[in-house]
Formats: sequence, C-alpha cells, structure tokens
Amino acid sequence: MTTTVLHAPDIMCGGCAASIQKALADVDGIGGVDVDVAAKHVSVTHDDVLVTVDHLVTRLDHAGFSASPVE
Repeated sequence: MTTTVLHAPDIMCGGCAASIQKALADVDGIGGVDVDVAAKHVSVTHDDVLVTVDHLVTRLDHAGFSASPVE
C-alpha cells in the first residue's frame, strides 16, 4: 500500500470531507481516506497497481473537487 497526499483547495467544511470520503469509498484498492479540512489535504492509502494518482484526481474531479498531488 502507498499513501498519496492530494491538495484539494475546494475543501471548505466537514460536508466536503464527507463527500470526498464517499466518492472514494467504493474504489477497489483504496484502504483508507483521511481528509484534513484545515490543510485542504486528502491522504489516500491505496494499492498503487489498482489505483493511480490520476484515477484519484479524476474521482475527486467528478465529485466536484479539484486536486493535485502534494510533492
């Protein structure tokens, strides 16, 4: 498992965090999602063979949140 941290500047509240967790909950290969509202970061523990960073960014985009990897 790998942990990828994404910056999602559109996160404003706990409701946003819940929406992000819901958008990623049913993706095979994701072991956990942690949303830090204050830092506007989403940490995703995932199998990097089944789930790519691009896939995570696309899922968040479809949920209404822009995101990019934190380097």
